[in-house]
Amino acid sequence: MKLLPSLLLLLPFAAQAQTPQVIPVANLAAAPKVDGELGEWGGSGWVKVPVKPALEREERAKYGLDPAGERNVAGSLTVELKAGVAAGRFYLAARYPDDAADTVHKEWSWRGDKYQRENQLEDMFAVRFHLAGDFDRTMLSTKDYKVDVWLWSAARTNAGGIAEDMTHHVTTKMQESAAEYQVKDGPVIYISKRRDEGVAPYEMLPRPKENKGDRLPSFVAANASGSVADVAARGVWKAGHWNLEFARALDSGHADDVVLKAGSRFTGQIAVFNKANAEHKSVSEPLVFDFGAVK
Repeated sequence: MKLLPSLLLLLPFAAQAQTPQVIPVANLAAAPKVDGELGEWGGSGWVKVPVKPALEREERAKYGLDPAGERNVAGSLTVELKAGVAAGRFYLAARYPDDAADTVHKEWSWRGDKYQRENQLEDMFAVRFHLAGDFDRTMLSTKDYKVDVWLWSAARTNAGGIAEDMTHHVTTKMQESAAEYQVKDGPVIYISKRRDEGVAPYEMLPRPKENKGDRLPSFVAANASGSVADVAARGVWKAGHWNLEFARALDSGHADDVVLKAGSRFTGQIAVFNKANAEHKSVSEPLVFDFGAVK
């Protein structure tokens, strides 16, 4: 059995439980334009959400990952969030420090007589909402649960103005095509990451056979459609910060998406990837998105 690193949003395993931080969802006077320019959101009402490395040094060693975790360059930082609803759509704004905009992802580079994939990784940001099962703050969990994940990436999805809409399933029951994670003195955890139905926003390109230039992109953009394209998203980097906006219908009409209802509260989390992926990221504790004021 081949054991693979966990996929997106491998959250802290050993941190102590605490009361979830609340993100109030307001009634917006007008729908903001999803363009990464946050002036419409004003200067007040932002909630400061701390994030920290998903796995600490001791935990990384315990699960067979590089103990130093040098690929996580986000570290501990503060993300500011603000949320609202207008005309049946949920809007989320986020801003956080990042010393550079990493907008290139795994280019093909000509070396000698063939192309090799470079190691550049783009910046990414993810939001996840509890979808089904017994939610846990970690994906190293023996609980069985699903989450609705919105993944924005600076190279692959930003130009298209969307975040990939996905479903993640964490379980100890065997799953085909899932990452497998062996917990010390415990069961194997299966982490299934699945894009929602539809046309994805990009397609990864195979290694070119002939020299067509020193560097070539490793993906091509596509016209995303269907449930995978439910979430509009755009990011703008300036003055040492990423500024992001997300938007989605409260009810997308798709069975693989969380239905965000007025008057309800929803558990969620965020993750920051600074030129990183998989377990190399920084994450928040569980959050509660409070729609109690929404009409």
